[in-house]
Amino acid sequence: MNRIKHIVSIMLLILVVVSCKNDAKPEIKTLHTESKTKKELDPNATYAKAEFTIEGMTCAVGCAATIQKKISNMDGVKYAKVDFDNKLALVEYDEATVTPNALEQTVTKVANIYKVSNMKTVNAFSIKKN
Repeated sequence: MNRIKHIVSIMLLILVVVSCKNDAKPEIKTLHTESKTKKELDPNATYAKAEFTIEGMTCAVGCAATIQKKISNMDGVKYAKVDFDNKLALVEYDEATVTPNALEQTVTKVANIYKVSNMKTVNAFSIKKN
């Protein structure tokens, strides 16, 4: 009986050693990063300044920052600032490339809870441009 136990134990040991091959292939992950290259702005463009209210934002870090980033990434936008405390967006844009309607659509596409109102073209922003 002892001999059978030794044979079974040896067979199990051999089975474990043989079956535990380390053939794991390394996992390859691809990371997509955003390019930090600066947009080319048309030096001959006519730039307009717009201010508008954005309703529905609940935080400065998530809501306001996301909206600001989306507007800033639009072709023809020279400057964008979303002020969470005042619920105000300040945008300087190329009139030939960007329309006030396109700005509104960009904001509402971020999330359907955001509502744009009081869109107006101004000569100077009502709050300091940082």
